[in-house]
Amino acid sequence: MKKRIDPGYLISLLLSVVLAFVIGAVILAIAGFSPGKAYLAMLNGAFSSARHIGDLLEYAMVLCLCGLACVLGARVGIFNVGGEGQLLLGAIVACQVGVWLDGLTPWLVLPLAALAAMAAGGLYALIPGVLKVKVKVNEVITTIMLNTVAASFCQYLAKGPWKNANKNMVAATEQLNARYWFGGLIGGSNLSTAILAAAVLALVIWYVMQKTSRGYEMKLTGQNERFARFIGIRTDRLVLVCMLLSGALCGLVGMFRVYGAEHLFRDSISRDYYFEGLMVAMIARYQPLAVVFLSLFFAALKIGAQGMELAAGVPNQIYLIIQTVVIFLMAAESGLFGALQKRVSKGKEAEKHA
Repeated sequence: MKKRIDPGYLISLLLSVVLAFVIGAVILAIAGFSPGKAYLAMLNGAFSSARHIGDLLEYAMVLCLCGLACVLGARVGIFNVGGEGQLLLGAIVACQVGVWLDGLTPWLVLPLAALAAMAAGGLYALIPGVLKVKVKVNEVITTIMLNTVAASFCQYLAKGPWKNANKNMVAATEQLNARYWFGGLIGGSNLSTAILAAAVLALVIWYVMQKTSRGYEMKLTGQNERFARFIGIRTDRLVLVCMLLSGALCGLVGMFRVYGAEHLFRDSISRDYYFEGLMVAMIARYQPLAVVFLSLFFAALKIGAQGMELAAGVPNQIYLIIQTVVIFLMAAESGLFGALQKRVSKGKEAEKHA
């Protein structure tokens, strides 16, 4: 069950990153900025202070958990694109649990909020899972549509029955009592003790997928469902369980955002975090350990780009350009790398015949 690191993949990833930074440098130069100064400001923006490092780790935590949620589905052959809606539902339900139970001990409220968030996200993800398994409805279409439903429903709740009494806040719930907030780890940053729970979750997911028979069954199901069913694996149940867990993890991310950084629910609780996590998972080829490291890399880019904009006046959209180029090149990696290998082999054959 051990999986060796593919050197071709690592070379392709490294080349993609280097080329993305080169293209970014060209764009910066055309726009009248010094690429060297801009990239130095990006580096300083990510690592120059404890606060920046804290924000980097918090953002990496969110990307990592969202990426792992995508991996849980993809490993069994189902593509959960609805994680954004599941995250939003988990966030608003967890927040409201804290509001309703205000006054009770955090030792009771926090576990109940986490369970409520996981239930909301998991059950919502189960809808497209059941449709996929029972009637073969394409899960990409249903999860995308359900994202819109979830976002609209959360907006209705935040503007209507669960609205904050503050008239200046158009769409937000009541703020949580400070006694329920996760403890901060680095002053001035969004990093909270939620990252400790996230690290444990990431370790458990990696272990189950890479070191257990259940993880091997998931891999077989994703690669060849008919064969997996033939050897006795209950593939339909496994797909539903993985979809449930994927949604539950997204809901838990929403709870972490509310209790760790925002302390209430509002539209900005997620800025398409799940879709960025999904891109990280795709680049990582749905390998849990690779998701962790790539989450740190893209988080450093994002936080560094914000610092670069403040220090050097460079629009932080350069981060999106670099990220997009890396994704594009890695998506075309098999074709480009295969064409390069063919050209090298043809060159060697020509030298032999010469």
